[in-house]
Amino acid sequence: MKLSFAEKIKGLFAGRSAESEAFFDDLGDALIEGDVGAKLAMELIDRLEENCRKEKVFGQNEITLKLKELLLPYAKEFRLEATPQKTNVWMLLGVNGVGKTTSAAKIALLQKNAGVQNLVLAASDTFRAAAVDQLMAHGQKLDIRVVAHQMGSDPAAVVYDAAESVTAKGGGLVIADTAGRLHNKENLVRELEKIDRVCAQKAGQGCYKKLLVLDATTGQNALRQAEVFNEAVGVDALVLTKCDSSAKGGVVFCVGKELNLPIAFVCTGEGYGDIALFDAQKYVDTFLGI
Repeated sequence: MKLSFAEKIKGLFAGRSAESEAFFDDLGDALIEGDVGAKLAMELIDRLEENCRKEKVFGQNEITLKLKELLLPYAKEFRLEATPQKTNVWMLLGVNGVGKTTSAAKIALLQKNAGVQNLVLAASDTFRAAAVDQLMAHGQKLDIRVVAHQMGSDPAAVVYDAAESVTAKGGGLVIADTAGRLHNKENLVRELEKIDRVCAQKAGQGCYKKLLVLDATTGQNALRQAEVFNEAVGVDALVLTKCDSSAKGGVVFCVGKELNLPIAFVCTGEGYGDIALFDAQKYVDTFLGI
């Protein structure tokens, strides 16, 4: 089993001096293996080494805390709240397989428990029968209404109908699950742009948010996905899935640095309750093993 970055950083200090250049080189390699990305890892190590030598700081705890200071600005929090008496639309984006449909259900349950009235799940991935069936099953288990059309129908029409029903009842929240066929980027972008226009038209002012779901175990692929979706329709915040022991987690800092995107939610398992608001301090501490 591969070691986490926290385990590797502890191993780097075992029986060696942190004053050597080789130590910082190895720390940089560990950051890259932790999915921070080569460019950012080298920038961080250069700054870290300079700071440590200037301040003559070479203990494990001191160096780890210095690295935390450098990483924190790239781990940005995003707080999502549905505005009462308005039509709120949150569109979930992401490639197939990242856990988008399950994330939609988890977020819906969080909002239901927070007291959001008139909550609707929109099955806008009309190209994959499993996605519609899965969302319908989630809705049934959670007692949350699902708006769905027949397979192959216009995804934007599903969001339109869901938003209309919410508006007719004086406001509420639509959480829309969308398709993620990145292998056909041109069609995907065109499809998302259409849904995007409908969401923007139907939602109240300031009540439309686009959430990109990323699998935390996919490393730099997650950064490339974020670039594609952000370029296509713009992304307000991220939802990180599979943030368990198999995730290295460093891609968060890479996306924060390159695209300035914050994180709204972190999912740690398959259960409906395995979701939490992103806590930057806690995330960085876990990543570093503090």
